[in-house]
Amino acid sequence: MSEFSFSDHSHRRFNPLTQTWVLCSPHRAKRPWLGQVEEAANEQRPAYDPQCYLCPGNRRATGAQNAQYSSTYVFPNDYAAVHAAQPDCTRAALAQVAGTQAIGELFRVESTLGQCKVLCFSPRHDLTLPELSVDEISAVVRAWQQIYTSLSEDPDIRYVQLFENKGAMMGCSNPHPHGQVWALSDVPSEPAKEIASLLAYRQAHAEPDACLLCSYVAAELANAHAPPTNRVVLQNDSFVVLVPFWAVWPFETMIVAKTHVANVSQLDTQQVRDLAAAMQALTIRYDNLFQCSFPYSMGLHQSPTATHPDAGCCHLHLHFYPPLLRSATVR
Repeated sequence: MSEFSFSDHSHRRFNPLTQTWVLCSPHRAKRPWLGQVEEAANEQRPAYDPQCYLCPGNRRATGAQNAQYSSTYVFPNDYAAVHAAQPDCTRAALAQVAGTQAIGELFRVESTLGQCKVLCFSPRHDLTLPELSVDEISAVVRAWQQIYTSLSEDPDIRYVQLFENKGAMMGCSNPHPHGQVWALSDVPSEPAKEIASLLAYRQAHAEPDACLLCSYVAAELANAHAPPTNRVVLQNDSFVVLVPFWAVWPFETMIVAKTHVANVSQLDTQQVRDLAAAMQALTIRYDNLFQCSFPYSMGLHQSPTATHPDAGCCHLHLHFYPPLLRSATVR
């Protein structure tokens, strides 16, 4: 029998951040494609769109008017996923949709509270993240810092999620460059898994500052010297962009802080600029890959809040999940 080949033989890879396994079938990339094909989106947009709800000075669907902003702009989401106040879900309310059998064991519901905000990256309607300058993206990171710090002071907020869905393919409802903020009363499942893994790794090692992602970054930087093991896309003084060993999507990447930083609020001036430069360089590569405005979902994973009891074991990193497989039209 021939030797095992990572290019030809199926296997599964362990994701230590979520304690899950990922099935890899590399040989299936050789099959002919007759599946879903999308139209390539190469629309030309104006710098200002009078019909856009996010452009400076325009009125939004609710009647609220945007400021005449010239950099970043933050406002409460008019169609928030969660709200700061609402009734609790009672047992009687749950019985209306779940029946009366096994309530509390098989049928469980908890009310979720929070705040949602929109962060416009730029007043320009026609630009996306890779088309912004490093200075302009630095302003976005500083806005993240301010939002994260402010919401962390709210005792009812236990998790601050900063993210961007780029492109209609990812469900983005407006092409104006923007991201979102969901500040929640509970930690979502995926970040909760990561935090549990980071905490378990620290407890399993003798060093009080042991960190799973610090160790992983060190290993991948060492691997980068040999082509067969290199998964590093780019790096600067503060951040490394890499394809995780356990990637699920073909062009999935992570941006990981090289030093142990728990959350975005802890970044100093140089680290802010380095993160902006890494985001710009990565998204430019995405756009150049298929000569299109490359869609993705991007989210910051960090300590749930600045005051979270397990904040010390958390390590700032960004996940990029792009849906495209082989070209601008195949996902």
